[in-house]
Amino acid sequence: MALMITDECINCDVCEPECPNGAIAQGEEIYVINPKLCTECVGHYETPQCVEVCPVDCIPLNPMVVETKEQLQQKYLALIAANPAGASESTLAK
Repeated sequence: MALMITDECINCDVCEPECPNGAIAQGEEIYVINPKLCTECVGHYETPQCVEVCPVDCIPLNPMVVETKEQLQQKYLALIAANPAGASESTLAK
């Protein structure tokens, strides 16, 4: 599954820079996660970095976007194929 940000978000700005795929952006009222870019950090880290740094615990799994770890890995591979320079930088940051 991709992740999502709930309305408990306090706009603290800590999650956005942690996302290695650039899936998090400021929405109209709170931050949002693009499910097409979210791999739950599969391919980059052991755990989702946005969840690790969120001070209010408002980043659960998105029940509307159900994906297996294998599907998340395939999405990660497609993302790095589409942007090899950006992917190598984030992979080095492990």
